Amino acid sequence: MQDTLNQSTNSLFNAMTRFIGAVNNMDQTVMVPSLLRDVPLDEDRGLGSLKSDMEDGDMYGYYQLLKSIRQDMELGVRCASAEKRKESMVLTRSSSSASTASSASSVASFSSEEEEEEEEDEDLHEQFQYHLTGLQGVLSKLTQSAVSLTTRYKKEIGIGGWGQ
Repeated sequence: MQDTLNQSTNSLFNAMTRFIGAVNNMDQTVMVPSLLRDVPLDEDRGLGSLKSDMEDGDMYGYYQLLKSIRQDMELGVRCASAEKRKESMVLTRSSSSASTASSASSVASFSSEEEEEEEEDEDLHEQFQYHLTGLQGVLSKLTQSAVSLTTRYKKEIGIGGWGQ
């Protein structure tokens, strides 16, 4: 099983490993991150697609973003974010429980809800595939962006051909 996981280049594990490796390489290469301040993203086609996401951001902001994402992947999501999600889940559950209780008064609506839950369960595999594909696509783009940022940094400080 382990060999199969390591051999699949399309696995989520490998996509995560490539991203973390690219960000680690970026972090080791970028010795003076402040040199990235005020360097626009739009000059590099690997980073140009980020301009719409970061609204006039610079390479330093994106450098910090990539490091933050790596940290979230290695250590898990921040506690504050997790607590906000828990609160929203409690609110959602309590409101859905209230609506379930009011609609459960009739047998017809109860069986209808049961059918909906079965459809949701059948749809879980499709949802998982959809999100897995999306996550792998995002990780691939982030990995390429970390590599592009590293290359661009080397070019900015005059060591463009080193380590390639």
